[in-house]
Amino acid sequence: MPVEGVDMDDLKRRMNGALGVLKTEFAGLRTGRASASMMDPIVVQAYGQSMPVSQVATVSVPEPRMLAVQVWDKGMVSAVEKAIRESNLGLNPVIDGQLLRLPIPELNQERRQELIKVAHKYAEAAKVSIRHVRRDGMDTAKKLEKDGDISQDDSRVASDEIQKLTDGMITEVDVMLAKKEQEISQV
Repeated sequence: MPVEGVDMDDLKRRMNGALGVLKTEFAGLRTGRASASMMDPIVVQAYGQSMPVSQVATVSVPEPRMLAVQVWDKGMVSAVEKAIRESNLGLNPVIDGQLLRLPIPELNQERRQELIKVAHKYAEAAKVSIRHVRRDGMDTAKKLEKDGDISQDDSRVASDEIQKLTDGMITEVDVMLAKKEQEISQV
């Protein structure tokens, strides 16, 4: 039963946003095969602001174990290369004019462990985002109770609903992480 003043749909939408970001980040963690989505989480410092690689270059997959990043602006080549090197994806760009070739290394056990750690980091960031949304919802319920807009019982009901929603989202993050770990660990 929804409580007046606490927008559960908005909280759910914001928590689903955190899951969407996690899915995008996980798509960037590939297990030995090249995929253009590997570049999605990489952000380049360009023209005084942060922007995704896809806004400064074209990413293609010419071979199963090779990515090609065609940078549109010659002056941005070094910025794109730096962003790729610092991305923790273990890619080592080879510059050829405005084209960056990214050979995808064979995954050894050490590299798999590194990717699993990165996946855990992404999952934890998603959980933190979900908890921030929970905190906002709880604060709203407490404020409404303090202002006398809702009763103490309604505030408790709203808090319980928010916690239940949060627990479900955290469980979903854990499931996604377990699947990604299994995918990375497969030889």
